[in-house]
Amino acid sequence: MSTDTASGTGPADTKEMTFREAIRLALREELERDENVFVMGEDVGKFGGVYEVTGDLVEQFGEERLRDTPISEAGFMGAGVGAAATGTRPVVEIMFSDFIGVCSEQIINQMAKNRYMFGGKTEMPITVRTTEGGGSGAASQHSGTLHTWFAHFPGVMAVAPGTPAAAKGLLKSAIRSNDPVIFFENKEIYGQTGEVPLDEDFTLPIGEASVEREGEDVTVVATQRMVGESLELAEELEGQVSVEVIDPRSLYPLDTDTLVESVKKTGRLVIADESPLSYGTHAEIGMRVMENAFFSLDAPIQRVGVADVHIPFSPVLEDEVLPHASDVEAAINRIV
Repeated sequence: MSTDTASGTGPADTKEMTFREAIRLALREELERDENVFVMGEDVGKFGGVYEVTGDLVEQFGEERLRDTPISEAGFMGAGVGAAATGTRPVVEIMFSDFIGVCSEQIINQMAKNRYMFGGKTEMPITVRTTEGGGSGAASQHSGTLHTWFAHFPGVMAVAPGTPAAAKGLLKSAIRSNDPVIFFENKEIYGQTGEVPLDEDFTLPIGEASVEREGEDVTVVATQRMVGESLELAEELEGQVSVEVIDPRSLYPLDTDTLVESVKKTGRLVIADESPLSYGTHAEIGMRVMENAFFSLDAPIQRVGVADVHIPFSPVLEDEVLPHASDVEAAINRIV
């Protein structure tokens, strides 16, 4: 983790910046590239975003393209869907993913089904950005991890990057997509730093996983905050256990081939995702590996996540509920 200040440059075409800054850079570049792109949501303009992600963009692009909205998710989400259907490229921010239920009609029944209902003759170029995850003592109504919900609905893509570079590349691809994308940002890694390409044409394909670290003994498929924690753990275990760490980056579409090839090599799988364990991301990834690499598995698949409970307000209880590197290590020890 690091503070939210870009600190020098890496290779000629990259710069070290935070996850937050990488998202802001992607937004700035796409606003400059296409006049049809605009951002709307609560406090995205003058306030700069509740987590300072949009920052000073309103000063460069004005209030027409950084639109502060009333506290009415149903209203401005519906406006975003209508704007996308009529030729613009809105980026709609839902401040916390826990609030998406308020506008689920607009997302599930309108945004996700528009192209299908019109026989593929329409486009729906809309990106929905939202924060998720616990760790900040924000209590249960502001700490959920809901990406599994929307990976489940046909008609939308669900993206949940774990590194600053992935955040930039995938957000740019989402904004350029002619189909709806819901972009989930774990708020606990906004300050995490990494090298980010400065090329304005840098994008990453939605639906392509990244092997963040190669290993031989066990595959850890980790999302969002758990990517960094798993990479640090892999470094600590070097010499004892060789850990391969994969960030799927996209939950739907899911890059099954990369996950399966890794498990065929290592023979063991741990899935680390900060969402409830039942009926979710863990189960889908595990089942796809079972279907395609069952005879390569040398041990039972392990899941690391949140028990089927809400996120507590108490810091001690919250820390107990949330998954950490120590839980990943325990899972590795069970099967290696």
